[in-house]
This record gives sequence, C-alpha cells and structure tokens, in this order.
Amino acid sequence: MKLTSRDFAAKGRDAAKACSIFFFCGQDEAGASAAARDLVTWLPEPGERVEMAGADLRGDPASLGDEARSTSLFGDQRHIWVRANGDDAFAAIETLIETGDAGAGSACPVIVIAAAATDKSRTAKLLEKRKDALVALFYPPDLRSVSQSVRAMGDAAGVRLGGDLAERIARAANLDVRLAQSEITKLATYLDASPQSPCTASAEDIDAVGAASEEDGFMPLVDAVMGGQGNRVAPEIARLKQLGLNPVGVLLAFERRAAQLARIAAALGPRPYGALDKGEKARLGIFWKEEREIGQQLAIWRQRNLLDRLTHALVKLHRDLLTNSQAAELLLAQQLTLIAQLAKGRR
Repeated sequence: MKLTSRDFAAKGRDAAKACSIFFFCGQDEAGASAAARDLVTWLPEPGERVEMAGADLRGDPASLGDEARSTSLFGDQRHIWVRANGDDAFAAIETLIETGDAGAGSACPVIVIAAAATDKSRTAKLLEKRKDALVALFYPPDLRSVSQSVRAMGDAAGVRLGGDLAERIARAANLDVRLAQSEITKLATYLDASPQSPCTASAEDIDAVGAASEEDGFMPLVDAVMGGQGNRVAPEIARLKQLGLNPVGVLLAFERRAAQLARIAAALGPRPYGALDKGEKARLGIFWKEEREIGQQLAIWRQRNLLDRLTHALVKLHRDLLTNSQAAELLLAQQLTLIAQLAKGRR
C-alpha cells in the first residue's frame, strides 16, 4: 500500500489496522515523523516503544526480526521505532519478511522513518505492493497546507483560529507541523481551552504565548552556524544551553534549514538566487525576515555538493544524539562548530 501526504490523514487509520510494516519517506522529514507519531496512536495495541537505529540494522539485519518477535519483560504489546538513513533498513526488513513467510511467527508493528529516502528506494519498492505494508511519501509542505493543518490542530485542542492566525503560526513554525503543534498546545494551555470548552484565539494571545519562544528561538544559532559566522556560534550555543533547550529540537531546526536550501537549489537550477519571484519564494518558505540570511547560506552550501555532505552529517548527528543522550549537548556543540568552520571557509 502506498499513501502520500495528501491522503495519509484520510486513509492512515485504515492502514494502521491492516498493516504491520510502515515506511515513512520523502523530503519532508518533519511531516513524515509527525505522521508516524499519529500512526502509533492509531495502532490497535501500540504498547511499548522499542527504538532501533538504521545503522545498527544494516550491520545486523536479523536483529529487527528477533526484536519484533520477542516479548517485553511483562508480556505487554510493543512496536519497533526505527530511524534510518536511506535504505539502511532494507536488508533488515527483507529478512523480517522472509523469515515471516517461512513460518517464524507474527511480529509486532515496525515503523521506519527513513531520512533521504523516496518512493524510488529499494525499501519502498519492496513494500509498496504488499497488503501488510505501508509506504508513506511526504512532500515538502506549502504554506496553505500547513495552515490548514494548524487549524485542524486548533480544532482538536479546542482553539478556534482564523485563517490569518493559522497562517501566522505556520510561518512562525517554518512550515514544521511539529513546532506548530507545540504552539497550539501552548495556546490551549494559555486559554484554558479544550474540545469540551473551546476558545477563540486572538493575535494578542499568540503574542503573549510566542514572546518567550521568539526570544528563545533556534534561528540565531542556525544563521550563525550555516552562515559561517564563527564569532557568534559559541555565545549562541551557550545561550541555548542556559535555556535548557533539547539538543534534538535544536538539531531539527538545522535539518529543516538544510532541507529548505536543497529545495531552493533544486528549484533554481542554474539560475541565481535573485531570480526567484514572489510566488516561488512563498512556495519555498522564504519569508522576508530571513531572505537575506537564506541567500547568504545558499551561496555557501550550493558549492560542490556541500548540501549533500551537510545532510548526511546532520542525519548522522541526529542518530548519535538519540543513542548518546547523556552526551547530546557536547556532541551537538562539537558538530555545529565544525559545520560553522566549514561554512566560514566557503564564504
């Protein structure tokens, strides 16, 4: 079975009941991850979450089947959550299917979020025609679709939003549905809203909730690192550490910017950055406040396939942060400093 971001919300619940292997891919990693989390809530019995890394599965393909067919200490239900890069999990999923067909027994649901993978990948081709598997492809979001999602999130939380406010939240979240959901949750708490007691949000309410978030935002660090502004990096890292922000959350901001730069580069082709018209800028999520910074960063990372190197480095760092949570802050600081140095050398 194959679904896209356009029809996942309507058909994903049925897939959660019918399938046991789920492969989330596409350029919109944020949307794919958010959809995977939704799917877990739709599983008949999600149970305990067991996390595995795609790199580990590549080295030991049989371990996925062993884990998926084992039981928890207390005999509870479970599901496997795999973060992979490209086709890292291909051999493991192929082995899981082959051993199942050979009579190894039923397995718990396996959910794979594959960065840098598409519906043309080997894993997607392996699964898309199977009735017990789902391939979910997520395209880069646009302002209209994310604004609609924000309004739906608000309705579910008891927060009524006009179209202009939903668009404002979508823009502030850089078209990332995960960050938008966080803003909706804060709004609902601030308004004491619920589905049973809904409230209408105003621009003033968003200002009140969003003030601290803007001050504590990730973007000054993203711009410093991606723009090779070495003198700003250390103070920004220190600021985020003082605020106690989650290293993975910080890294997601870098992943979104790298993905945005890749989309812009693909849309431009051989044209210069200044050739983009207003419509193209809107579709690519280039807002006037950050237009200059994005142009400077594109000039740096567009050179010699640096964007590919950056994307793979961020994916590896994401995996390292998840598997070394105690040293996450140090790992993040070290790698961001290296990325800033690379950018500075290309300015």
